[in-house]
Amino acid sequence: MLSKMALNNYRMAGYLLLAIGLINLRYQTGHSNVLVHSLLIIVPGVLLIGVTFLRSAQSFLAKREVMWMLAAIGAALVVWAITN
Repeated sequence: MLSKMALNNYRMAGYLLLAIGLINLRYQTGHSNVLVHSLLIIVPGVLLIGVTFLRSAQSFLAKREVMWMLAAIGAALVVWAITN
């Protein structure tokens, strides 16, 4: 099982992606494909937040490999959102 702190970290990462995606949507208005680019950031964030509320997914999220994979994907999405 995940500790409350780890679960909170996952949720904060999801909120981070959601916020960056919404900011990207607002400030990139006028560029082509802005909705697609923003949704590529928002959707994983919303999914991550949603998954943290499923008890069955908490044992999956507790695995070290999953933690590293999600950290890498999240970092890549944040960097892509900033440089995009």
